[in-house]
Amino acid sequence: MRQSMIDRRSFLLCSGAAFALGACGNGVGGRGSATIDARVDETRNYLFSRYPGTRDLASKAYGVLYMPLVTEAGFGIGGAFGRGALRINDVTVDYYSAAKASIGLQIGAQQYAHALFFMTQDALSDFRRSPGWAAGADLKYATPEQGASIGKETTEIDPVIALVFGQAGLIAGATLSGTKYTRIIP
Repeated sequence: MRQSMIDRRSFLLCSGAAFALGACGNGVGGRGSATIDARVDETRNYLFSRYPGTRDLASKAYGVLYMPLVTEAGFGIGGAFGRGALRINDVTVDYYSAAKASIGLQIGAQQYAHALFFMTQDALSDFRRSPGWAAGADLKYATPEQGASIGKETTEIDPVIALVFGQAGLIAGATLSGTKYTRIIP
């Protein structure tokens, strides 16, 4: 029993530290909606210019959540944090944070951007109604290499398509599994 209490405390302490580290450089601390919107504009423009098929994908989507900068750090136990905006018809309707905790063989830090394309009205509605939406089984991952042609693929059967791009850092890979999205007021 004592061992499990120490393990839980260690996990919570390290998760909190990783979360705080992940929050560094993500606009936490009152920079507001103008900063988030500017970063989202840059991210969207980069995404469309670098992966042209995503422009078509965005035009078919009922909404797109852009997360311009997610910072992830870990040493056995890790965390990630970022802020972004949900856009419908390319107009910001809500702001969201993304938080993730992980445990396993990991060391290092990285930053990346990602976008979630909501391909059905139901998927978008579920996301917006939820007090905290977690990336789950209804999410299809696309790779940056698919970004050039993803708009040509059939997307009607995938309610949410996630594209992770712009990775920089020392942790191999970037994944959204276990990421929780929460509406915020910047």
